[in-house]
Amino acid sequence: MSKTMRKVAILGGKRTPFVKSMGAYQKTTNQQMFTEVLNNLVTDYKLEGKKLGDVAGGALITNSADWNLTRESILGTKLHPHTPGYNVQRACSTSLDTSLQIALKIAAGQIDVGIAGGSDTNSDVPVTFSRSFAWKMIELRNAKNFMQKLKVILSIRPKDLKPHFPNAGEKRTGKSMGDHCEMMVKEWKIPREAQDELTFISHQNAAKAYKEGFYEDMVINFKGLKRDGILREDTTKEKLAKLKPAFDKTSGQGTLTAGNSTPLTDGASAVLMASEEWAKANNLPVLAYFVDAQVAALDFVHGEGLLMAPTIAVSELLKRNNLTLQDFDFYEIHEAFAGQVLCTLKAWEDPDYCKKVLGRDKPLGSIDRSKMNVKGGSVALGHPFAATGARIVASLAKILNQNGKGRGLISVCTAGGMGVVAIVEK
Repeated sequence: MSKTMRKVAILGGKRTPFVKSMGAYQKTTNQQMFTEVLNNLVTDYKLEGKKLGDVAGGALITNSADWNLTRESILGTKLHPHTPGYNVQRACSTSLDTSLQIALKIAAGQIDVGIAGGSDTNSDVPVTFSRSFAWKMIELRNAKNFMQKLKVILSIRPKDLKPHFPNAGEKRTGKSMGDHCEMMVKEWKIPREAQDELTFISHQNAAKAYKEGFYEDMVINFKGLKRDGILREDTTKEKLAKLKPAFDKTSGQGTLTAGNSTPLTDGASAVLMASEEWAKANNLPVLAYFVDAQVAALDFVHGEGLLMAPTIAVSELLKRNNLTLQDFDFYEIHEAFAGQVLCTLKAWEDPDYCKKVLGRDKPLGSIDRSKMNVKGGSVALGHPFAATGARIVASLAKILNQNGKGRGLISVCTAGGMGVVAIVEK
């Protein structure tokens, strides 16, 4: 309790190319992707044989065999086998959450160095049968004799054998994330043209970043790929405008399309974090510092927008750090949907929302859009649920390092009506 919190250095990150699900990474597991990313991080930062303080990873779409995903991935690398690891799951912000957890451990002096990350695949989903079938299989296994076994077998019905696929929809409402976002953009009156415009800029920024070589040292060569598969350098606002609604297909008012929404994506990412002392002792330059973070949640079941929790988290984070929304040089706002980003920005500008929901006398105000997602966002790069947070942390740290100074804000919305946000500084 008497210790002074230490500064947390971000040293770098690695990730696979992010690709559309059911494509290049079919029959590739989360463990394979995460292990490959960790191995590249180990090699590039000369971590072979080193025992790290901790590794935090996770995935949203997991197989029951992945119950020890992070530790198993560690054991597939050249890290010292005494390096521990554990799993985290907070939907789309999983690896931003692992980043803040590793940062807290370093800041408190519990560890000197750690890795945060995550992996997700929709191409290796666990397909199960009904719970009734599972229970009957357990009964069959525990049966003491032939007659007991026969009784269980005869109780199996065709409906028991219906396969069940994972569903990222909200159990409390029965609606998908896209359905909820459609409700949000209608409430905030976000036009289709504005969503397509943001999407177009995201693709342009990502394409420019690749041309400049920004991602060269961060995106590894995996499965013969060295570039994100979702990025469309040749997309135009005219092409985006021709796409049909993907969620609200019947009312004639749907504005979310396959273009301005993130597709189901496969990929993995990881970021190396340490104390300043450890970085210096290991001759590794500090890109930036992980300063603070905040989580929040809201009541989407009873009408609040599912993906609006980051508005609350950012407000609380700003208060604690005595900052305004304009005190940032860069903004990394996760583009689950272009419409969701625009709802968030509009809410911060709205006096009634800021007073009623954020408890502020004045609105947070506008941001300079030219400072937002300057190397492309999720709608262009892709969004493997548990990998996006670490992707953003590593990218923002590099952006700040190249800039030579500055402060960046990260904002990630999640399923379940939650949000995780963070501050990174150079």
